[in-house]
Amino acid sequence: MRGANAMGARNVAEDGIWHGGDLATARALFPEAPQPWIDLSTGINPIPYPLPALPLSLWTRLPGADEEAALIAAARAAYRVPVQAGIVAAPGTQILIELLPRLAPAGPVAILGPTYAEHGHAWRKAGFAVTEVSAAAEIGAAATVVVVNPNNPDGRVLRREELARLAAGCAARGGLLVVDEAFADFTPEASLVPGLPAGVVVLRSFGKTYGLAGLRLGFAIGAPGAMARLAAGLGPWPVAGPALHVGARALADPAWLAEAGAARARDAARLDALLAPHGRVVGGAGLFRLLESPAAAALFARLGRRGIYVRRFRDAPERLRFGLPGDEAAWSRLHAALLADAPEAPPPA
Repeated sequence: MRGANAMGARNVAEDGIWHGGDLATARALFPEAPQPWIDLSTGINPIPYPLPALPLSLWTRLPGADEEAALIAAARAAYRVPVQAGIVAAPGTQILIELLPRLAPAGPVAILGPTYAEHGHAWRKAGFAVTEVSAAAEIGAAATVVVVNPNNPDGRVLRREELARLAAGCAARGGLLVVDEAFADFTPEASLVPGLPAGVVVLRSFGKTYGLAGLRLGFAIGAPGAMARLAAGLGPWPVAGPALHVGARALADPAWLAEAGAARARDAARLDALLAPHGRVVGGAGLFRLLESPAAAALFARLGRRGIYVRRFRDAPERLRFGLPGDEAAWSRLHAALLADAPEAPPPA
């Protein structure tokens, strides 16, 4: 990437995937941008769960089995996990995505896209033939199917009935249905977990909804045997003591989740109104919105030169994803940047 620093260039060149949250690349693209940066390139709650005071012992000793059990119990209740299903905690869902190919039989993999690119990347690295399809009807005879629900970046949601049909088809072929519910916390009615069919693994992300992505915490839910294999792949003490403590407390706080969900829904509606004059809002979930505009590249540059970083897409240059501003100062800066109408050229690729 011309103009990117070494780390930003390496991230794109090595795996061909652009991620949000890469402010090093933002600074390299727009070195004169005012500080501080407003990072709207991720789908992370900008108002995090309030961190409790952490005992020093959480940092000085290995995580305990009782603390892990408390986290798992809180996650079971929060995600409404059936008693017959297993659940595994991990240091973020990304490592679980990397391990999932160990659970699947040989055979083609279909990914309902466009979606989070690390899914396809992980299966290809593991030697699977991967096809991205745009509709469930195009899945065909794939043994393994991956669905992000709600989808990132367009917010598409498949109904439980449709997911159950996909699961039945995968099971009949001896395969696996993976449902990534990273953005399902604010739409629990979309979750497949409560009536978990056979042959399904559901991923849940903690850091996005609770605004604590740096904590690195995620979960896999599925058949006990499959979850045991994932746990073996993770090894002992997979989740740090502070993450166990904070995760258990936050997941056992439904009042905070409900209040945050209502507040972020209001923020999303406010963002829709702000973006409407600049293109077409074509989708999104509770923590982000997807804008489509023929002027997307110029808008990306206009915002970047004003210290606001949004998510662009190499394979869809007419689209930009916006996260939610976290305070009134950020909302004001975004509003002012969107109103700036001086023509500007796109940044270097």
